[in-house]
Amino acid sequence: MKKIDQGSQFVQRHLALFKCLVCDMPYAAVEDHTLKCPNGHQLDFSKKGTLYFLTHQVQSEYDAAMLAARRRILQAGFFKPIVTAINEQLPAQPQRILDIGSGEGTPLADLLTLHQQPKDVGIGFDISKDGVNLATQLVSPAYYCVADLAQLPFTNNAFTAIMDVFSPSAYQEFERVLAPGGQLLKVVPNANYLVELRHLLFEPTARQYQYDNQKVLDLFSQHYPQAEQRRIQYEFDLSTVDFNDLMVMTPLHWGATAERLAQARIEGLAKITIDVSLLTVTM
Repeated sequence: MKKIDQGSQFVQRHLALFKCLVCDMPYAAVEDHTLKCPNGHQLDFSKKGTLYFLTHQVQSEYDAAMLAARRRILQAGFFKPIVTAINEQLPAQPQRILDIGSGEGTPLADLLTLHQQPKDVGIGFDISKDGVNLATQLVSPAYYCVADLAQLPFTNNAFTAIMDVFSPSAYQEFERVLAPGGQLLKVVPNANYLVELRHLLFEPTARQYQYDNQKVLDLFSQHYPQAEQRRIQYEFDLSTVDFNDLMVMTPLHWGATAERLAQARIEGLAKITIDVSLLTVTM
């Protein structure tokens, strides 16, 4: 089946989850690869089966090369313990999962595989069209689209779980689309996340040499004082991946000098520390 047909059929089956950003009405039908609302506003599916929900120009700093490098690293299991921890927080029954800033799509696809519920519904979105196009190449029941987290094209109470891995947050929108009793699962980096790479690329006096997540934790706690926090820390063996992919997949390399990047490629690393916090709150 062509991807445009697959995408159209997915949205047709789950039409109640999507709303028009022009008039805020739930969409009414999918006809001839076009999504239509009751007031005549419509969106055409791309050849890859995706929908483009952005109502204004948004620039993504993640280019195709960076996303492809991230795909190769994540496919090697880089985030597997994180996705496993998220899955452990989910109820066993079928879920409607929204992945915030889904990028190239691997975490959501892996989560649906781990949860093992044929009736699960997974939707990922990103402002990066390159990322969404790459996500459509995955063999997964997940659906991916281009959208902005500040203006979600989804109806109220549409999802039972929201997964946010390293993405910004728009808590008011998250609360709107999350059903009562649903879970918000946010993953934030801790001080030791990629610490070896930080120290390889930057001098101790550089801002990027260290990382402090306290502002993110404080803001989440202000919104959700009842949230649970779980630390996930492990080392990832880099012998099975291209070290250059690790450097390219993270924004850290943007601030490094050409000399430090060149030296880092020569020295490399044998392993890298993954250190994150999983923040979970039930609405």
